[in-house]
Amino acid sequence: MTARPERRLNLLSGDWVLVSPQRVSRPWQGATEDDAAPPPPSYDPECYLCPGNARVGGVHNPDYAGVNVFDNDFPALLPGVVRATPADPLLVAEPEAGVCRVICYGPDHGRTMAAMTPAEIAAVVEVWAAQTAELAARDDVGAVTIFENRGAMMGASNPHPHGQIWATQHLPNELDHEVRRQRDWAATHGSLLLDDYLARELAEGVRLVTANDSFVALVPFWAAWPFELLVLPRRAVASFDALTPAERDGLAALLSVVTRAYDRLFDCAFPYSLGWHQHPGDKDFTLHGHFLPPLLRSATVRKHMVGFELLGMPQRDLTPEDAAARLRACL
Repeated sequence: MTARPERRLNLLSGDWVLVSPQRVSRPWQGATEDDAAPPPPSYDPECYLCPGNARVGGVHNPDYAGVNVFDNDFPALLPGVVRATPADPLLVAEPEAGVCRVICYGPDHGRTMAAMTPAEIAAVVEVWAAQTAELAARDDVGAVTIFENRGAMMGASNPHPHGQIWATQHLPNELDHEVRRQRDWAATHGSLLLDDYLARELAEGVRLVTANDSFVALVPFWAAWPFELLVLPRRAVASFDALTPAERDGLAALLSVVTRAYDRLFDCAFPYSLGWHQHPGDKDFTLHGHFLPPLLRSATVRKHMVGFELLGMPQRDLTPEDAAARLRACL
């Protein structure tokens, strides 16, 4: 690989990423922070997600033992289709409907996905599939986005292990880009974009991190974040509800391996945003997950998207190939 700068095309978004490997050894005199906080307890009487505790508004959580799902008490979207035609070409706005839900992974306040068993994670995957099927059937839902923000560094408002579902009337920006790119690829090449891309990555091997019979985790060729991962199914399906029971178990096993490796990388509860892009019923679209973690050099030094990256394009010093090798070493 060249040691000179190059830009790489993100096939899913159409954006470019600047890779500058010659800068990887530059001295660091930027911000440092205190060591990461100790892990939270198994139960917090003040936590509004723990079993039996009261949430804002007075609703008490059930004394749940597994996965718990409920409508968000502070939703970003409201249900009910409302349609309008924009009238002002300069100040364009239109109503947006949808549903926001919270998924508690389990009752233990301090037990993140990295500490859960594959069977426990499989129960979460089953809920992802059930929620996808239920919400995608609604008239006011056009897309179901499932995500998790892990850690205060990623803006998580509560350390209790949980994720969210935002089901929107329209396709969100990133999903809209990906749907268009995958449809264009299928129309031009007669094959699925992520099928072709996965075959190439499996052949080269340098960006692979871990894999099983159902799913593969790799650092994408176009990764913008230092230790970004793309999670791909070996059998192309468009959404969670199309996965077989064996594939759901395979995904759970892979997520267990990946999240544990992240925690070993800098010996910390590794922060990240994990999100799933799916488009039920679309023959040209492939379900996939994005791990977008901010850590750069240690448990406390993060990558910031600033300056040229906000005004021009994302840029990275550590190459995706080197990042994959470092993550493989943590398996």
